[in-house]
Amino acid sequence: MGIPGMRRLDHIGFTVPDLEEATRFLVDVLGCEYLYSLGPFAAEDDWMRDHLNVDPRAEMRENRFFRCGGQAVFEVFDYTAPRQVTDQPKNSDIGGHHIALYVDDLDEAVAYLREHGVHVLAGPTASRGPAEGNRWIYFLAPWGMQFELVSYPGGKAFDRAAAYDERPSGT
Repeated sequence: MGIPGMRRLDHIGFTVPDLEEATRFLVDVLGCEYLYSLGPFAAEDDWMRDHLNVDPRAEMRENRFFRCGGQAVFEVFDYTAPRQVTDQPKNSDIGGHHIALYVDDLDEAVAYLREHGVHVLAGPTASRGPAEGNRWIYFLAPWGMQFELVSYPGGKAFDRAAAYDERPSGT
């Protein structure tokens, strides 16, 4: 069943330690389009806790919106808060995450990132099993957040199998 009426992912929000640095990286390196900013916002009561699940004294100094690749929207926050955790979670940490960006030519994209001084991890790696046909590699934003490039121009094995399974009988 799922959520009634759900159509797609709308945006991904994340908090950064330096909004100017993040803006430069997202616009100048990744090629995202800056859309607009909101803020500052702080509340005198428990609004921040009740609506955003952050410390009631947290202040969202500014948040900026970026469109990436004509589809994904990033909502990037600059927060201050009492007892704010500043360590970047790894994928293996609870709450760990990464953002995967699809590219047409993985090798060209990796070379581009390296030319721009981006910390690119080992790889690319070719997937196996149901994801065969996919190649991927991780890279880090200047603040340590994990991103991934993926490319599967011929589709993934499970996509090809699903397409084959949906053929009318006798073909």
